[in-house]
Amino acid sequence: MKITSVCVHAIRLPLKRPFIIAYASYEDMPSIIVKVETDNGLVGLGEAVPDQNVTGETWESTYTMLVHNLAPVVIGENPFDIERIHEKMNQAVWGVPAAKAAIDIACYDLMGKAAGQPVYHFLGGKYHTTLSFPYVLSILEPEVMAAEARQAVAAGYDSIKIKVGADLQTDIQRIRAVRQAVGPDVGLRVDANQGWENRANSLLVMKQIEDCHIDWMEQPVLADDLEALADIRKQTTTPIMVDEGLHGTKEMREVIAKKAADKVNIKLMKSGGIYPALKLVNQAEMAGMECQIGSMLESSIGSAAGAHLSLAKKNIISNELAGPTIISRDVAELTIHGSQIVVTDQPGLGVELDEAVLADITVKSEQVIGAKRQPV
Repeated sequence: MKITSVCVHAIRLPLKRPFIIAYASYEDMPSIIVKVETDNGLVGLGEAVPDQNVTGETWESTYTMLVHNLAPVVIGENPFDIERIHEKMNQAVWGVPAAKAAIDIACYDLMGKAAGQPVYHFLGGKYHTTLSFPYVLSILEPEVMAAEARQAVAAGYDSIKIKVGADLQTDIQRIRAVRQAVGPDVGLRVDANQGWENRANSLLVMKQIEDCHIDWMEQPVLADDLEALADIRKQTTTPIMVDEGLHGTKEMREVIAKKAADKVNIKLMKSGGIYPALKLVNQAEMAGMECQIGSMLESSIGSAAGAHLSLAKKNIISNELAGPTIISRDVAELTIHGSQIVVTDQPGLGVELDEAVLADITVKSEQVIGAKRQPV
């Protein structure tokens, strides 16, 4: 089986509600969908959701990188030769993990379809029996977030994730208001997305929310300040999770060496796909650190890839694959019941592309066949 062509679609996923975090506000979510075709007629689906503040890529640069740099080097390769494919992509260009993730995910989809097996069978089999994700609250006024959290719990969610990272005192009010709204038994996760910037600000907030009993505090300081993260960890009993400060194996070694976090948030878009993410899971397990599979608010294609990985690995104890519940028009359909993701035993990722929706929300697209490019 050989890859014969790669179709690249730049799309904008419409959202049910604005998604507001510390460094950005999204009315829609820019994404790249790839279709990797083989000489035996199979098509693998992949997705890239870049973030210039996290992965160092833009939507426009990712599209260009896939069309001009990455797709051409994987033409003629066997999707099962995933290490070779990553090496060829790494030799072609340094970094660009979200772009590489799109190719990686499509290759895993192809492996599963060729073998007639779900992707999780290539990752260790089914370890977890269920996958649940939290309800994610964008940054809004405290009373609005509290009311939305209350509605989420009434709808069946047993865990809430709060996005903060704006004004410190208002962030304190946000966390306290949500905890009061949902009661003591609902899990509460807090993510500052680097918004508190330094250890002084972070410790100021965390001291005042100790009685809120949050599950963990995610990335309170700037991504490259692992020393500050380690210092915060020493001064609080709240578990600390690293997110933007972790991309690949180099950062994972530093996080472990500096004892900078209790937990790690692995995102396929940061690591470069499923294959590199597996290395991070293994490193974390050796260091006694639990993992979460996070999301850049992907469609059902990227979310399905994260779900297969989450299902397979014992050390992945949580996920935040809530994208399909926030997107109003999806290009595929991942089965979700309430706060539960249902991963089927269908071959590959187990999701089918909605060609009509894809065509409707595509801004531009090209097909790469060998060294040739043509509009789709």
